Amino acid sequence: MRLTAVIMAGGVGERFWPKSRQNCPKQFLSLTSDGETMIQKTVRRLAPLVSQEDIYIITNAHYLPLIQEQLPALPPENVIAEPCPRNTAPAIGLAASLIARKYKDAVMFFLPSDHLIHHEKNYIETLRKAAQAALEDKTLITLGITPTYPETGYGYIRYQSGNGRDGVYPVECFVEKPDLDTAESYLKSGNYLWNSGMFIWKASSILHSIKKYMPELYQGLQPIAQAYGTEEFDSVLNEKFPGLPSESIDFGVMEKANHIFTIPGDFGWDDVGSWLALERINPTDENHNMFDGNVLSIDSHNCTVAGNGRMIAMLGVEDLVIVDTADALLICKKDQTQEIKKILAELKAEQKSDLL
Repeated sequence: MRLTAVIMAGGVGERFWPKSRQNCPKQFLSLTSDGETMIQKTVRRLAPLVSQEDIYIITNAHYLPLIQEQLPALPPENVIAEPCPRNTAPAIGLAASLIARKYKDAVMFFLPSDHLIHHEKNYIETLRKAAQAALEDKTLITLGITPTYPETGYGYIRYQSGNGRDGVYPVECFVEKPDLDTAESYLKSGNYLWNSGMFIWKASSILHSIKKYMPELYQGLQPIAQAYGTEEFDSVLNEKFPGLPSESIDFGVMEKANHIFTIPGDFGWDDVGSWLALERINPTDENHNMFDGNVLSIDSHNCTVAGNGRMIAMLGVEDLVIVDTADALLICKKDQTQEIKKILAELKAEQKSDLL
C-alpha cells in the first residue's frame, strides 16, 4: 500500500515570539546551528520512507510563498492552503478525503511541522512499524514518547504497557496536561507516554471514524473532495471549508474511538514548544547558558539568549530568556515562557499588528 505524509504547517508559534511572527512563524525558522528550518527537517527526514510526490503540506494560505521558497522540490499541488484555521480534525479530514480521492486508500503519516528528532533512523523504523499496524482494519495509531522527566506541559497517553504485540499497545485513554505531582506519578507508573501529536492510519480508517463520531464534518468535506482535481476546487474549498466545525482530532475522534493503539517512541523527540527548548537542542556553556549571537556574559547563569547582531551584555543575572529582534526585545523569567501569549494578547488589544 502507498505511504503518504501530511504535515501540519499552519500554526503561528506564539510562544516563540518575537522571532516567530504571523508572517514567518516557528516552523519556517532555523532554531539549530545547521541552518535548516524546522519544516525542512520534517520533510527531509521522511525521505527514506515517503517520496516527495506523496508528501502533503496543510498550511495557511499566507504561507504559500514561504513553503515554495523552503521546499522547492515539493509538487505545488501537494500544498493545501486552508482559507482559515479550523483546528486539526477538519485539516486531517480534508487531507484524508483528498488522498482517498487520489489513491482510493493509502497509509497516512500525520505529523507536525515543527518538532525535532535526534535519532532519525529510530524514528523511521518506528514509522515503518506504525504503518504496518495501521494496515489492520480501522486501526488508528498514535506515537507516544517515553517520558524522561515529569513534564507538565504535555498531554499524556495511558496505555496497557503489559498487553502489547510487536511493540504496539492498546490505548486506555488520553489525559490532559497534569500538575507536577500527577506528572511524577505518571512517570513512576510506567503506563503513561507523552502525547506527541503524531498519528498513523489508513485514509479509509480515519474517514470511517470521522463519519461515525463527527458526521457533520464528514458531510461538509464531501463537496470539497468531489471537486478535487477540477478547476472548481479552490473556489469550493474557499466556500465550504470555513463552515466546517472547528475541533481537534483528539477530542473529536481519538477520545471516542475504539481500536486506538500506540507505539512508544524513543528517538530523541522534542516539540520545541518554547524558548526553553533551545538549551535542550543546542550546546550550553559551563554556567548552563545557551547563547546564539553576540553575547557578553559576566557572572550570569542559566540564561537562554538569542541575539540579532548587536551585542547583548549580561552582568550578574540568572534564569532569564532574552530574545532580540530588529523591532522587539523580549526579557522574561524562564518559568514564565509559557505565558508569552499574554504579551501577544496585549499587543492585539493595543492594535500593534506590526509586532504580531
